Amino acid sequence: MAGQKMLKFVTLTKETPPKRDANLRAQDFDEIYRQFAVEKAAEQASRCSQCGVPYCQSHCPLHNNIPDWLRLTAEGRLEEAYELSQATNTFPEICGRICPQDRLCEGNCVIEQSGHGTVTIGSVEKYLTDKAWEMGWVKPITARTQRPESVGIIGAGPGGLAAADVLRRAGVQVTVYDRYDRAGGLLTYGIPGFKLEKPVVMQRIEQLEIAGVTFVLNCRVGEDMSFDAIRGQHDAVLIATGVYKARDIEAPGVGAKGVVRALDYLTASNRKSFGDDVPEFDSGELNADGKRVVVIGGGDTAMDCVRTAIRQGATSVKCLYRRDKANMPGSQRETQNAEEEGVEFVWLSAPKGFSGGTAVDGVMVQKMRLGAPDVSGRQVPELIEGADYVEPADLVVQALGFEPEAIQTLWGVPDLAVTRWGTIKADFRSHATNLPGVYAAGDIVRGASLVVWAIRDGREAAESILGYLAQPASVAAE
Repeated sequence: MAGQKMLKFVTLTKETPPKRDANLRAQDFDEIYRQFAVEKAAEQASRCSQCGVPYCQSHCPLHNNIPDWLRLTAEGRLEEAYELSQATNTFPEICGRICPQDRLCEGNCVIEQSGHGTVTIGSVEKYLTDKAWEMGWVKPITARTQRPESVGIIGAGPGGLAAADVLRRAGVQVTVYDRYDRAGGLLTYGIPGFKLEKPVVMQRIEQLEIAGVTFVLNCRVGEDMSFDAIRGQHDAVLIATGVYKARDIEAPGVGAKGVVRALDYLTASNRKSFGDDVPEFDSGELNADGKRVVVIGGGDTAMDCVRTAIRQGATSVKCLYRRDKANMPGSQRETQNAEEEGVEFVWLSAPKGFSGGTAVDGVMVQKMRLGAPDVSGRQVPELIEGADYVEPADLVVQALGFEPEAIQTLWGVPDLAVTRWGTIKADFRSHATNLPGVYAAGDIVRGASLVVWAIRDGREAAESILGYLAQPASVAAE
């Protein structure tokens, strides 16, 4: 009976796929987790309690039907499990690798709350989809009928690609515009290979290309093509550009050589992994080899930067964060991985400026303590007077998050409604903007967030666009 294969959390302990040795993995950009064997995946899936109210599912932005595909995995019905996992998720193999499951599905697992250790949902999800690609279970994107309507998507990141997938399955003609020379957005250039190997992303882009999605790359809207021109070529437009404007530190010396932005640093590293010619890397400007590296920030991007610097051969890597470990916004799992690989975290520390003149040689650090909570409930860092010191550094990476670019100005669309934060104002259900036939999804609406939220927004926006395209022309124009 199926029930006998589940509820084994009382006899089986939690196990994750083994990590490669920290010293070995720090020498390359390959993923750090080994693959589950089929027996181990089924065994770990069988620990699911099949609870009546699956908090794992409700805390997943995509509301993936996790208990059911765990049960199918435990029963050895792997193809059916994959089909169920991809029914709600355009890129399950990507989410299985990079989602912060400790804050989402796994962090809300019922057996985790009861002290038995969570079901390793992300690892099973990754295993299922990798097995599906290996076995040929991933079917080509096909539509029963081809439709004449055309949709332009600006941004080839996870939100835009998820929308393209939904629209092509419905037979709509799709063109995706992107500023980079490869599709994928941050999946391609922002996330290092040790978290997400690039062939995993490229195979999904190839699937969309085979399905008939047209990619117009190296296209900067507002420079190479106007937004009005794109609107004129399509029946509807989705803006899914993400947020790329880096938050800079306002401090003396910030413009010195050797003080760089996180995305520039990560993009250079990822380009090298593709075999591209990257002069900024080859010159040493965006290369940590032989340098004392300081990364400023405590989010997942900062973790990507410190772990990249280790692999590039930095002599030392330190991460400055103004709060303590318990209050950092990044994944605790990523922090642990970084510590294992040799990163030193300097908690309760904030930059005051940079020394060295035209070329940085140190970060002027202010020591902090945590004071009373603010309106969000987080304790506010307070300056400790007289505790300043200089942290030696040859390369400083600013990883303080991202903000939206000024799309109204850059694209020449002053009528497009934006919020006071610069994000596009869109209906939170339909993702429609104030411009007829124009939709927006992902980080450009919600601010810097998770890939899984962008996927959800892209899928929802695509469904709304299908509804819009089905309206009579007179209604759609209103």
